[in-house]
Order: sequence, then C-alpha cells, then structure tokens
Amino acid sequence: MVAKGKVLRVRGPVVIAEDMQGVQMYEVVEVGKDGLIGEVTRITGDKAVIQVYEDTTGITPGEPVLGTGSPFSVELGPGLLSHIFDGILRPLESIHEVAKSPFIKRGIKVPSLDRSKKWHWTPSKDIKPGDKVSGGDILGTVPETSLITHKVMVPPGVRGTLKWIAPEGDYTIEDTIAILEHEGKEIELKMYHRWPIRRPRPVIEKFEPITPLITGVRVLDTLFPMAKGGTGAIPGPFGSGKTVTLRTLAAWSDARVVIYVGCGERGNEMTDVLVNFPKYKDPWSGKPLMERTILVANTSNMPVAAREASIYVGVTLAEYYRDMGYDSLLIADSTSRWAEALRDIAGRMEEMPAEEGFPPYLASRLAEYYERAGRAKIPGKPERIGSVTIASAVSPPGGDFSEPVTSHTRRFVRVFWALDARLAYARHYPAINWLVSYSLYVDTVAKWWHENISPKWKEYRDEMMNILLREDELKEIVRLVGPESLSEPDKLIIETAKIIKEAFLQQNAFDPIDAFCSPQKQFLMMRIIIDFYHKAKELVNAGVPVAKIRETLKEEIADLIRSRFTVKNDELYKLEELYTRFIEKLEALAP
Repeated sequence: MVAKGKVLRVRGPVVIAEDMQGVQMYEVVEVGKDGLIGEVTRITGDKAVIQVYEDTTGITPGEPVLGTGSPFSVELGPGLLSHIFDGILRPLESIHEVAKSPFIKRGIKVPSLDRSKKWHWTPSKDIKPGDKVSGGDILGTVPETSLITHKVMVPPGVRGTLKWIAPEGDYTIEDTIAILEHEGKEIELKMYHRWPIRRPRPVIEKFEPITPLITGVRVLDTLFPMAKGGTGAIPGPFGSGKTVTLRTLAAWSDARVVIYVGCGERGNEMTDVLVNFPKYKDPWSGKPLMERTILVANTSNMPVAAREASIYVGVTLAEYYRDMGYDSLLIADSTSRWAEALRDIAGRMEEMPAEEGFPPYLASRLAEYYERAGRAKIPGKPERIGSVTIASAVSPPGGDFSEPVTSHTRRFVRVFWALDARLAYARHYPAINWLVSYSLYVDTVAKWWHENISPKWKEYRDEMMNILLREDELKEIVRLVGPESLSEPDKLIIETAKIIKEAFLQQNAFDPIDAFCSPQKQFLMMRIIIDFYHKAKELVNAGVPVAKIRETLKEEIADLIRSRFTVKNDELYKLEELYTRFIEKLEALAP
C-alpha cells in the first residue's frame, strides 16, 4: 500500500506530514505539488518526519505527500563515469539541458543514466543458458570508457536459472540483456539496477589492506602510507591545503576509479574542480582523467539534506565499482560540512543535542560511513577482489582537533594526515605535520615496498622519522641557548632534518615534475639522505665537525633539493650518480 498524506508543518528541509498510514522508515516520498524528493526519518503514529532533498520554500500545509514504497536508491550501470552529479545523483549536464537554466529547478526529475545511448554489450563466455546464476555473477561487459570496462553483474539478492542472454551487440540500458527463471517466475535483467544508498553492498569476506595506495606525494607514501581498502582523514584549518591535497590524491593516485564528493564546500572551490578535472590527464595511461572519475557536487548553497545524502551516494558508487574487482577511491570534502548538515536537520527535528550541538548519533554515523571501506572478496563468478578506500577532509574550526567531528573521526580511521597552519604560512607544502600525523598501515604495506622497491624501505623510513622526532626535541634547546651549544652529533641531526624537510617533505603540486614522485624516486631520495646521515655520523664520531661536512657537500645537497624539479621519474640514473658523489666526498673526509 502506497502512503498518501498531506503536509502538516514545514521546518526548513524537514517536513512533518500527517495521514501517512503504511509509510516505512527511510521510504522515499514526493512532497508538495512539485513532487520534491524526500526521505522518511521518523514515524510517530500516522505522522512522518520527512527529510527533503530540495528547497522547501513555498510548501504550505495541506499539500499532498505521496509515498513510493521504496528506500532512497540510486541507479547503478554504464554511464556514471565522466559525469557530474548533484548530491542525490541527478546529472547536472542533463538538468541544464532540460531546465535551460544555470539553476536546478525544484521538482525536476532527470534519470541518472542516459536512456538513449547505446552500449556495446559482450556476453560472458563463462555462462550459458541453463546455468544457475546469483548476485554478483558477471553476465557480460561494456566498454564504459577507454580506461574502465564496465562489468554487468546480476544484482545482489537475485538468483535463478539463466534462460536467455542477449548476443553481442549494441543496446540501451533499458533493453533486456538476460532472463532468469526462479520458482516459476521470469526475471528480466537490464544493464543497470537500483541500490539503497544507506545499505552496504554484500561481500563474502574482508581482508587486511596490504597494498599501498600510491599517491606520488612523498610525505604520504613514505612516512604515512595509505593502503588500498584503508580509511584516512585530512584535518586542518582554513587555508592549510586540504582541497589541494585531496585533488592530488584524485588526480595522481593509482586507484582505478575515483569518486570525488564535494560535500558542502564553497562554490568557488567546487567550480575549480569541475572546470579543471576534465582538463587533467591520467598519469598512469595518458587518457583524460574524467574517464575514471565521477564528480558529485553538493556545495554549501545547495540543499542541506542532499548534502547529508551525498556521502552515502558516493560510497555506494565506490562499492559498485569495487564489486567489479576494481580499486576505488572515495574522496569527501568535507565530512565537517556533512556533520553540520546532520546538526541542522537534527535541530529542525527538535532532537536533543549533544556536544557542540551535534546530534548524539554523530559517532555512530561516522562509524557506519568509514566501515564501508575495505578490501573484500566479492560474491559471484568469476572470483575477484576489490577495494574501497576512503579519504575525507575534516575542517575543525580554528584547527582545533579536539572538536567532535575530528575527535570522533580519529577513532575510526587508520591514517591521520594532520595539516598545520604554521607550515602552510611558512609555504611548506603539503603542510602535513609529521609530529601529529600517523599511519597504522606502515607494517602492512612494508612487504609490498620490500618486494617491489627495496628490502631496506622500512628501515630507512623509520630512521627518517626518528631524525625528525629527535630534531623536534632539540629545537627547544636551540631556542633557549642557541645552536652553538649543541654537541656535534646533535648538530648533525639538525642539519639532516633540514635536508629532509627541504628535499623530501616539501613538494609542489603544480610543478610538472614534482607533482608526482614515483616510489622508486622516493626511495632513492630517502636513501641518499639516510646514507648521508650514517656516513656523516661516522665522521663526526671520528672528530670531523658538522660545519666542514656541510661546506664540503653544499653543492650535492643543493642538487638533491633541486632534484625534485630536475629529475624525472624515468631519469633515476641521475639520482644514482648524485648518490655516488655524496658517498665519495664523505669518504674523502675520513681522517
């Protein structure tokens, strides 16, 4: 039975409707004469509290409210990549064509996927009529873009005997491509299906993330690595570089599919993303970056309720491509704005506030969001493993990491890339504070680095961190009594830390060479620095002053710093030559 009621009261994005017998929790309803999209969030008797995803201005008591009988779901199928959607997965390009306006008109209904475009369908060779199939089985493939082959799957929860499968050819997503029979009933399957955004897609088993997500950012890959299937947060005050860091992840990481959700960010920042992303090239293939990217835009001037939903839309898209066996990356900018939407909606619903006005269920909502990440074995045939990696920005007011969103987020993520305003003001980018940041994936990804780059990776990485930590302890002594009071070994620590910060930790996201540093180049740069420290330490212990070491190697140190911009990823022999020069000059200083 479909519920039919009427509007009782309107409180911003929240509408209270009466006479809603038969309505269910999280059911999608159409509100008012324009049929605004909403979702039921609370039921009391015959009254329903509805979270409306569009502007409710002008809605008056007595207007109709019509249930749809289904939860808020999105269409999943070919045609998602390379497109820009709003917070509830309505295609912005199509809306612009239909509305003939730069603004989204209320009540406009445009399907997420193009119904007229034909896709070249190739049925799987592994199944044939008479076979038993179930959710997750791959029926065939479609070349969605030149980078991604879309694998058309039996929707989760559907099973039966395959009666017929469409031959190779061109079809629209509305054409039937397979017919199943289950318990005497025929089930027609198309290239797309719908899935509720708040329900995680099923997996057989989740595994420990063991492969690093290569980003090309030295401080991230080497000191605080993210694993494919991992969770991470980038907290920082205004102007510290959150958006630039996230865009670098989206543009340069080796994830196969990227979903970028602009969740409540300023319009100019999202506009910059929308304008520039279609111009970028995928560094791994040379093809347009948008061919592996989906953009979900819900800026701060768009409906608050849709902002709350945009996070779930993004993670559902990431799970969908994970189910095909791909490594997907979800980037959310930012979860603080999402939490503010929760706070605003909870206030309109007159819920009891908790810390700083946020609803008491903030922590559980964050946990539900981050636990949808992971590396998993996917149901269906053929067997495959995919991953969802989540990296979210957090915008604590004034950079206060003790505020609720940041403090709760730290409980659920395993990578914490803390941005520091002082580093940003000093033009040290990326402004990641190496004393506050951490990664719990260092030990799990070390095997990959050892097998693919060098067995000494973790040893050198740990040594670099120890030098930075020791330098921080010595800075307090330097402030009090000056650098000349330090012992020679401590002076060497200060000198080496300076090289690490200038040559390794700083990186220019807009330089054509320095924007992406390959794992091989990262290790060679780190090896030069750490082996320099070890050799110089031997000399210091033998009585050679640090000032003499610094003066002797000043050209080599300057070349190492310049190598960020002068040595391309395919010119590593230059770093090998520089390493030899370092060692030869250090050995010549031996007494």
